[in-house]
Amino acid sequence: MFEGKPLSKESNNHFRRTVQAVFQDPASSFNPRMRVADVIREPLRALEIDGDHDSRIDELLVQVDLDPHLRDRYAHQLSGGQRQRVALARALAPKPQLLIADEPFSALDVLTRDEIVLLLKRLASENNLTLVVISHDLSVVAQLCEHVAVMKDGVIVENGTVREVFSTPRNPFTVELLQAVQYLLND
Repeated sequence: MFEGKPLSKESNNHFRRTVQAVFQDPASSFNPRMRVADVIREPLRALEIDGDHDSRIDELLVQVDLDPHLRDRYAHQLSGGQRQRVALARALAPKPQLLIADEPFSALDVLTRDEIVLLLKRLASENNLTLVVISHDLSVVAQLCEHVAVMKDGVIVENGTVREVFSTPRNPFTVELLQAVQYLLND
């Protein structure tokens, strides 16, 4: 279901323009034979979006804090943080309304993770994006999200604002998660 209607062949193109995703390991979602510019251009071609793709690619690279000269490199020539920025640029290319970020920070070192968290926050604001962040990292959730849903075994066991859930958890699993984080912080 999307926007209250079942997905169909007719609605799929609208869905793909409106919803984009950024994954945990961008390198595995990139074609290794494609240069950065082609990786970012891919959704524009697939969704048959007209316009000056080269200008859009340069604009997106700048928007994700990358030098447009990187457009001719291959993904394996980039650092993990740079690859994640390219993944963000690709996801933003068709100007979506909803961005799903599935563990986009787990493969990054702490400093790069913090940079990408701040970048994602800025991009969401600048592009009027709704973010759905899937993460085991509660500090990232606290930084990025207003609302949180805690899942256990594929079932939502608690949801509410980050402040409500983190300060007064009601579900034992949520309590356990938060205690584990406190334990790690105090260790």
